[in-house]
Amino acid sequence: MGWFSRSKPEQASAATRQDRQKCWENRDLYFGCLDRAGVLKAGDEGNVCAKEKSRYEENCAKSWIDYFNKRRVLAEQQKGLLTQARSQAEATKGK
Repeated sequence: MGWFSRSKPEQASAATRQDRQKCWENRDLYFGCLDRAGVLKAGDEGNVCAKEKSRYEENCAKSWIDYFNKRRVLAEQQKGLLTQARSQAEATKGK
């Protein structure tokens, strides 16, 4: 196949509302398992959440999984920064 081929590449169909809901439910179950195991970064849990991880990967697009996993770590980092900012704000009020 060349650059100017007339055949169209196959396109993935858009996710339906039910597909998205199923993905989010399985993401929440997997992340809940990670929380119970004390694991922040998805993939670092070993075999602890294997069943939940398998369902998560079955029901979510790879791009969504990458996004959700990165967002989980960023949200936790953000919590730490907000706590630090609050502590600094309270310390400056006392001066």
